[in-house]
Amino acid sequence: MITKEATAPAPAPAPAHREPPRKADRRRPAWDEVPRWQIYLPLGVYLVFTLVPFYWILLFALRPAGSTSLVPWPMTFDHFEKVWTDRGFGTFFQNSVYVGVATLLATTLVALAGGYALARFDFRAKRVFMLGLLCSQFVPGALLLVPLFEIFAELRMINSLGSVIIAETVFQLPLSIILISNFIKNVPYSLEEAAWVDGCGRFRAFRIVVLPLLRPGLIAVGSFAFVHSWNHFLFALMFLNNQSKQTIPVGLNSLMSADSVDLGALAAGGIIAAVPVVIVFAFIQKWLITGFSAGAVKG
Repeated sequence: MITKEATAPAPAPAPAHREPPRKADRRRPAWDEVPRWQIYLPLGVYLVFTLVPFYWILLFALRPAGSTSLVPWPMTFDHFEKVWTDRGFGTFFQNSVYVGVATLLATTLVALAGGYALARFDFRAKRVFMLGLLCSQFVPGALLLVPLFEIFAELRMINSLGSVIIAETVFQLPLSIILISNFIKNVPYSLEEAAWVDGCGRFRAFRIVVLPLLRPGLIAVGSFAFVHSWNHFLFALMFLNNQSKQTIPVGLNSLMSADSVDLGALAAGGIIAAVPVVIVFAFIQKWLITGFSAGAVKG
């Protein structure tokens, strides 16, 4: 009789000893794995520090004079009426719009011509010219006041808005030319060559092929020129003596005297000065971001 010997089950292998993961092998948490409070808490603190000054300006502008309430109630628009009519902010606003739009157009047109020359032509002093444009950005605007004043005095342009427009355009041109040249370099040169083959001249090929592709860059450059000329104080203060020719920054300075400061009128004037810039950036935000990203690809 054949009998089977009972076989004992084999012992299970001992579990292998696992070493703790090294510090370098530890996977860093992704952004979607970070707790929400670590993201929203710094953003909330930054938002508070950003919005509190704006609320403080609105509080002084909308509450009655002499009130110490932290809520603008009862609400009044007397400060806006005072600065717009009695302090001449209606005229200052028109002058600032004229200077800003004229500076925008002049800067954009001249920067287009200079940027195209730098992007498409090779000449002997090209690098020296680019270096000069870059070095001009280190010169503060205050150093240009005396020579510009002498030039405008010889041309009899003192107390003229044209002097401020020329000064603002000259001050904005170096950076604008550099930015426009980078935008044009991102447009393939083969597109212009194809237009030349089809019978277009250089100017027509630029207008039909290149110019539509430069819209984000033109908006970025033009917005910089407009905002800078809108907020700039020194040129308007030095070159404009007549009150009817002054701009909003000079008008805001006139609301402050050595003896007293009308906080309500100053806050209302600050809101009048800030609203157009906020509206402009609200409409061009998408084009502005696109223009900055396009100009940063190639230098």
